[in-house]
Amino acid sequence: MKKVFLFIVALLSMSLSSMAQNPVLTIEGGQVQGVVADDHPDVYVYRGIPYAAPPLGELRWKAPQPVVAWKGVKVCDTFGHPSYQAVHYPGGYTTEWGYGKEAPYSEDCLYLNVWTKAPGNASKKLPVALWIHGGGYREGWGTEPEFDGQEWGNKDVVLVSINYRLGVFGFLCHPELSKENPNGVSGNYGILDQIESLKWIKKNIEKFGGDPNNVTIFGQSAGAGSVRTLCESPLARGLFHKAVIMSGNGISMPGATRPAGPFAPMSLQDAEAVTKKMFDWAGLTDITKMRRASTETVYALSTLYGSVTGERAYLPMMPIVEGYVSLKNFDDATRQGTIADVPYMIGYTLNDMGDMSEGIAEFCRVRESKGGKAWAYEFARPLPDDGSHPEVTQRLKGAFHSSDLWFVFKSLKHCWRPWTKGDWDLSEKMLTAWTNFAKYSNPNGPKDGVWKPCTKKNPSFMLFKLDGSNVEASELGSPIKP
Repeated sequence: MKKVFLFIVALLSMSLSSMAQNPVLTIEGGQVQGVVADDHPDVYVYRGIPYAAPPLGELRWKAPQPVVAWKGVKVCDTFGHPSYQAVHYPGGYTTEWGYGKEAPYSEDCLYLNVWTKAPGNASKKLPVALWIHGGGYREGWGTEPEFDGQEWGNKDVVLVSINYRLGVFGFLCHPELSKENPNGVSGNYGILDQIESLKWIKKNIEKFGGDPNNVTIFGQSAGAGSVRTLCESPLARGLFHKAVIMSGNGISMPGATRPAGPFAPMSLQDAEAVTKKMFDWAGLTDITKMRRASTETVYALSTLYGSVTGERAYLPMMPIVEGYVSLKNFDDATRQGTIADVPYMIGYTLNDMGDMSEGIAEFCRVRESKGGKAWAYEFARPLPDDGSHPEVTQRLKGAFHSSDLWFVFKSLKHCWRPWTKGDWDLSEKMLTAWTNFAKYSNPNGPKDGVWKPCTKKNPSFMLFKLDGSNVEASELGSPIKP
């Protein structure tokens, strides 16, 4: 009997200890409790926390509204819906990133996730990083396998990832939408979602052990384009304190006729005209009809229009300069010194969507001329291939666009590729550099090191690669010059 009693006492003690380490948190909207991360028992993950009201019905194409309160304790063990988008089939990026296990796509998509070591410890003041996923502003979500945040949490950074409105639901412009808007504009709803998530961090992240005054924003591809927009937007000013731009290009060289990169915005007037023409053609001639139309109808409208009319026309599906969220393009804002005056990391991959080195180096030089610092990098590890996925590797070869994501999150375990010890070593180096930047505003750590800022006199990039045998990670301080 004594042994049974002691066993029960031990179980109760363990249970009470677990509850103390994983407290119920009271945040905006209600109470939440996390679950233990897969590989790190001292890291807790909170999946699927709503950060705004579902943008459905009358809230379609409106700025995010306050979160709807819930009753009881929300056990955050399930990721929220990705924004509505095309169904993904095997092949190319879809196989590479393991699509197929996500929640159903939905307009009800304004959810975020938190990884932390210090839930309930408001005095811990851990640095915070907000991850903004890419996907051409049309697809993707913040919880793809390569974005597993537990390694960031294990490095004592509170990582937040988000879903936001995409495509026609996130960036539609229309004259009637602008007319009803108190600011006289439309579009950029996906960017407003991202700003809302930063406001959520400001109000709630201390409950997770995070420091609302030490927030890094980072994103890749369209996520990097989003970071660029946030760095220019006056609405996001003061909500973050450093920024990382991954495969989002730099700025144009002097004399160029248009902004650099794949994310050059169109005018509000042009976007409104294109949208009105298509929606009128479909009989959606006023806001009420537009908002009552089914998700599927709205999503497929541009495809249907092109198929029936034979015209090539595309609805606006990316950020634009409309005079409220965005006042000017990133190139002009950088040169005029009106982007966020914060430290920057900026880079690309060896086989990216074009050679971005020139524009990145120019961005770093301009930031230096404005008194700022920017660290540049190139990821140059061709991903290994064992021949098991030819439908992928025929298209995705070398150090291709997005290949660095596995390394920045140290999420290699989720990928089918035959990684070497050197890959794991390289991933640890990159994870450490990124989390150092979040902690210290310097990828080297609390003191300067081998990775120097890219400047006019020292236009060097950090080169992340393996040695010639593809076995060992090269030293962190292997620079290249564009």
